[in-house]
Amino acid sequence: MSGATTTATTTPAGRLRALGRAELTLLGRSKGVLITSLFVPLVLPLSLSSTLGEDRLKGTGLDVGTVVVSSAMGFSLLFAVYTALVSVYAARREELVLKRLRTGELRDAEILAGAALPSAAIGLLQCLVLAAACAAFLDTGMPDAPLLALVGLALGFPMCAALAALTTVVSRSVESAQVAAMPLMLLTMFGSGSFVPLELLPDKLASICELLPLTPVLTLIRGGWSGQLAASDVLSAILTAVAWTVVAVFAVRRWFRWEPRR
Repeated sequence: MSGATTTATTTPAGRLRALGRAELTLLGRSKGVLITSLFVPLVLPLSLSSTLGEDRLKGTGLDVGTVVVSSAMGFSLLFAVYTALVSVYAARREELVLKRLRTGELRDAEILAGAALPSAAIGLLQCLVLAAACAAFLDTGMPDAPLLALVGLALGFPMCAALAALTTVVSRSVESAQVAAMPLMLLTMFGSGSFVPLELLPDKLASICELLPLTPVLTLIRGGWSGQLAASDVLSAILTAVAWTVVAVFAVRRWFRWEPRR
């Protein structure tokens, strides 16, 4: 029996589960990170729904519910996953947790993925809750193209985790890591269609904003609910999201710091 247990916990899945449980315990002790990940993504959509009217969306093929539900999921990815993981990775590095984990049988990718599991689970749960809330209060209903929404989320989670790990490269402490996360957070909130859909922006500015990391994710999620995304736009969004993820993973493998910077 003990031999079977040992075997189970030394598989990649077993190691990830163990690391995820440990990280969930640590995350529960970090009140600031927990509040940011749990409540901010739930509050922002309320302010968005109160300021965005149907008259502003005329001619775009979008409605308030479609914009709010996709933006709400974008906020979850941004705050519950990206911003939270920036703090988590920086804190575990400064506490020498990452350094100690590397001395065991865990691989580097498993360490980073295991640390990301609780944040990803919170983000996924929030997306489900927000989708249900928007269906109940904004009459969004089910997405017309659910596969697009699922693809968008599937691309968004690993991208946010990789970008979070990359962001910690330029920071020396947990506090500076939070500052380092601000540029991407602000660009995403105001340039990726979270607050203002790209359809309302000038064409040249919208073309630039389409290249931001989380824009393709929001495009796919929004297209999933509206069902009005052309095949060429779907392909372009997927390729952009994959490109950002590949670049971020490559940069993390090359430059990620596992020990505190002295």
